[in-house]
Amino acid sequence: MITVLLCASLGVVLGACQMRDPYVAAPATATSGNWKIERQVDRVTGVPVPSATNIINNASNTFAERPSLASLQLTCFDGNPLVRFAFAFKVGTDTNSILGYRFDEKPGHDNVAARFLQEYRTVVIEDRAAIITFVNELATSNTLVVRLRSLNAGRTIADFKLEGAPAAIEAAFAGCPLTPPPQSEKKKRGAKA
Repeated sequence: MITVLLCASLGVVLGACQMRDPYVAAPATATSGNWKIERQVDRVTGVPVPSATNIINNASNTFAERPSLASLQLTCFDGNPLVRFAFAFKVGTDTNSILGYRFDEKPGHDNVAARFLQEYRTVVIEDRAAIITFVNELATSNTLVVRLRSLNAGRTIADFKLEGAPAAIEAAFAGCPLTPPPQSEKKKRGAKA
């Protein structure tokens, strides 16, 4: 009995000493205005992690009782630029939802090409041309309003303050420059004919 208690106690003590790896638990960040820019190196590739995140607590949804957290993330994923919006509640699905946004008092963008991820709380812009448009406006703006309309998840709205965006853009897309998408081989052949 004493041996069992000692083993159990030792297991609890050793378990308490184990900590999650900082790469996933508490990444090193630097602040640029309203942005958190990751400042750590990927343990596999040895290159800096390309990510900048802006977190707010004022996202609202038709079916949520109170405002909640949301985030805007700029990143380079698998060599491609990506803009990611994440919410604490469901915001829609690919088949029946629309993403729109507006920077400052500039003309808004509605029905933006976006993909809703499986848990329906995350929306990503993956189209390079759409990302270039988004980032060009982001770099010179103070505020961003994101609006989602969904037949099954109601309406969602989130307001982001963008101070520090140029440094966030530079850090997030250092590994995948924002250049226009390459023309397909089919278009190139058609132009030569």
